[in-house]
Amino acid sequence: MSWMPDLEPKCPSAGSLNDIETLIVPRARDLGGFEVRRALPAPKRQMVGPFIFFDQMGPVEFLQDEGIDVRPHPHIGLATVTYLYQGEFQHRDSLGTNQMIRPGAVNWMVAGNGVTHSERTSAITRQSKHSVLGIQTWVALPEAYEDQPASFEHHGEDSLPVLEGEGKEVRLILGTAWGERAPVQTFSEMFYADAILQPGAKLPLPDNHEDRGIYVMSGSVIIAGETFEAGRMMVFRPGDPITVVAGESGTRLMLLGGETLNGPRYISWNFVASSREKLEAAKQAWVEADFEHGRFRLPPGDDSEFIPFPGQHGK
Repeated sequence: MSWMPDLEPKCPSAGSLNDIETLIVPRARDLGGFEVRRALPAPKRQMVGPFIFFDQMGPVEFLQDEGIDVRPHPHIGLATVTYLYQGEFQHRDSLGTNQMIRPGAVNWMVAGNGVTHSERTSAITRQSKHSVLGIQTWVALPEAYEDQPASFEHHGEDSLPVLEGEGKEVRLILGTAWGERAPVQTFSEMFYADAILQPGAKLPLPDNHEDRGIYVMSGSVIIAGETFEAGRMMVFRPGDPITVVAGESGTRLMLLGGETLNGPRYISWNFVASSREKLEAAKQAWVEADFEHGRFRLPPGDDSEFIPFPGQHGK
């Protein structure tokens, strides 16, 4: 998904709950056919662990012949994580990847020094009505890995660890938590999980990570006696033991966090870096649009158009 700099969430007061460091209310925006809610970066919180970008896509219903069309665009200094609850779309990138993304699977694309990708509804899916609901995140890379070559991993639903019992089902998407490890190769300590809780079920947050947060996808959760509805992200104070309780209709959560990076990260459009100079170099390379000899290539099979840098004319 491509960056939209004017889609900034709000951070109201969390009240008297000492365990919550930041409460984030994403701002919704219609992108010409589907809705996006952005929780990160927020005015009071740029990152949760290494997670620097967090978008809820949908839910959206498409009619026949309609769908998502995110043209090829570049990234540096991050890894994109795509996880769907409903629907499917096609990922193509400049590494030659052509991968369908379906619910419960994880797409992990490491941009490193530079990669280009597109996301589109496939021709087969467009033949009938369909829906899309999912989360896309960016994970900022440690400085030592910012300039490495791009890479790609896809792991199907059946390959991700699942913990079940006591009214909850938790699928670990990235990293380590609750004694399990996800198969994706990451470059810093983190956790990212999809949790479904029945009414009244309790889930302790991992206590072995520096930063921890949750995003309420549906239903509600109770924390220290206060209820938080869908569309809220809570970031918790380091070190405190935290247990969330599902509300009366149950809940579905995304849990995220990990170790903080060794310095700030700068964002410009779809680029993330530890220095402004790296951002400027990537911008210049994309503006030059030399896709045959330059830094960036367009995805094979989807190379007839691209998203220009904001303010630049393109095709």
